Amino acid sequence: MEIEENVRSRELRGLAAWATQALLIAIPLSGMFFLLDVPQRLDWQVFHEQYIGLFLALSLGAIFLLIPGSRRHVQRIPWYDALAAALGLFVGLYVFVKFPEISNSLGDIYTERVILGAITVILLAEACRRLVGWPLVIIASVFIFYAFFAYLFPGDFYGRGWSIGRLATYLYLDANGIIGQPLQIGASIVLVFVLFGEALYAIGGAAFLSDFALAMMGRFRGGQAKIAIVSSSLFGNISGSAVANVVVDGAFTIPMMKKAGYPAPVAAAIEAVASTGGQIMPPVMGAAAFLIAEYLAIPYAQVALAALIPALLYYIALFIQVDLLAARNGIHGLPPAELPRLLPVLRRSAGFVVPLTVLIIWMFFLNRRPEVAGLLAVASALAVGFLTPGVKLGPRELLNILINTGRGMLEIAAITGLAGVVIGVLQLTGLGFTLTLTLLNVGQNSAILLLVLTAIVSIILGMGMPTTAVYVLLAVLVAPGLSKLGILPIAAHLFIFYFGMLSMVTPPVCLASYAAASIGKTDPVRTGWEAMRLCAIAYVVPFLFVFSPALLLIGSWHAVAISIATAIVGAVLLGIGLVGYLFHPIGVLKRFLFLVAAAGLLIPVVETGTYTSLTWAINAGGLLLAVIMIVIEWLARSRRQESKIAAAAKASVGGKWL
Repeated sequence: MEIEENVRSRELRGLAAWATQALLIAIPLSGMFFLLDVPQRLDWQVFHEQYIGLFLALSLGAIFLLIPGSRRHVQRIPWYDALAAALGLFVGLYVFVKFPEISNSLGDIYTERVILGAITVILLAEACRRLVGWPLVIIASVFIFYAFFAYLFPGDFYGRGWSIGRLATYLYLDANGIIGQPLQIGASIVLVFVLFGEALYAIGGAAFLSDFALAMMGRFRGGQAKIAIVSSSLFGNISGSAVANVVVDGAFTIPMMKKAGYPAPVAAAIEAVASTGGQIMPPVMGAAAFLIAEYLAIPYAQVALAALIPALLYYIALFIQVDLLAARNGIHGLPPAELPRLLPVLRRSAGFVVPLTVLIIWMFFLNRRPEVAGLLAVASALAVGFLTPGVKLGPRELLNILINTGRGMLEIAAITGLAGVVIGVLQLTGLGFTLTLTLLNVGQNSAILLLVLTAIVSIILGMGMPTTAVYVLLAVLVAPGLSKLGILPIAAHLFIFYFGMLSMVTPPVCLASYAAASIGKTDPVRTGWEAMRLCAIAYVVPFLFVFSPALLLIGSWHAVAISIATAIVGAVLLGIGLVGYLFHPIGVLKRFLFLVAAAGLLIPVVETGTYTSLTWAINAGGLLLAVIMIVIEWLARSRRQESKIAAAAKASVGGKWL
């Protein structure tokens, strides 16, 4: 047996590979066992914390066996990694076995709990460092330092300070600590949807999405880039990981776009932006979207519905830009001979619609728990795989689905576990209340200033950290303050989610852009700047839906309809202004006017309040300016065509005289 997952993984053979694979397989299997309530059917009364302890044990054990601490130990497992894996198994299994007894004395401090709690925090920090780098580790360390030495801080941040025993026990065993909500969501909802993505991939879902995108968009101008947008948005909607999506789709789409005539940085940026948008595109968004639903105690369907229009605006603006870039640079579609036909693709792959249909019906219409809907979708996907000719789905493929799911959960386990340390410190010390009060003081002077600062902090924190980790931190640090300023809670949480996601394409540290640039063999920083231009609308829309939730489908139907219609037109105008092309290349002044018209139409209508008349006037002004600019460009195009016809006629007449 050999494990060779990626460049960060060890290449294991023999007993070590078998042991690691067993841990990885056990992660999704134990998840299904507990999430399907099998213990209750067997009259085995189990605390939910016991399952979380088991999940933590399996994840930590696998991380230290599979992920090396440095490049020197890629080929072998040093003794201290073996010890760390054993300790990781022990600290999690201790919770799994002993929690019924512990639950009656959670507030008591015992030496064994203090030692195990301290070990768990250290193991999570090191696991997180290996998987996602230093940023979250440094943040958690700062919070732990504050918990110990709060009495050294001035003003509102002054506190009593806590002992090692009290802090370690609280973080280890309390529901507000490591085994709290983030890890619980990771071990349930996120696990199920990672499994769903792996099941779809195993039965040929990626190939279907690629063929579907080719058949739908390949024949149009710039079809190569449009294929990348469609396939990456669909696949990213399933995977929920921007970097993974870039690596899977980009290997095919980026060379194709370069060959068609798109500059290498632009081709890489298109793939990075399209892949990143999968995290905000319903019905299956990134892991952080499920966290939003849990934090706000609302159905996930409500979160997905609120995120729908902003996500559509994101892709409309991107689509318009690649179309206009193709027109400006004379990039044509693919020859019909190179394209699959749509109807045969749909007939051949009709079964792939079944899992998504099951998911949508159970989660959105029947309002079932996301993890139950996800498991039913997994079952339907496997059934489709068994019934589809040409799809091989034997024991080896099923084992690979489980192994890949377990491997995909390691990063989630490390991030959500260490995020639990931060949340535990906030709860124990009262720092969360202090930070909320501080933000309220800032917001009293300017809510816009607070939102701008929040956006900047979200992007900075996201530099090197996954969107999920950024969201968890800001959901407990910033979102309460935004909500207390009168901002709708769902708008506040989506605001944070958006800007955490944008860190994936925003320089200087933009992981999705870097991954795409490496495939496109181009400059990663230039790719990042191109990506910022392509997804410029995503930096604007969160501010709009915070102040007017019509774009979140909240409000009267006519205000929502008008806001959506004007925003779509605004997204199109934004693309024209950013590319500098409509019917022909346009100058700087006209580009600026198109951007002004776009800004006027993107602002949603405010139904009540001081700014109602102003928003209507801004929308009307933007629409009027847009009409004037488009008419001017249309007339200019007509004059150019008439001039070309006249020149051709003159040349023809002159030729006869000659």
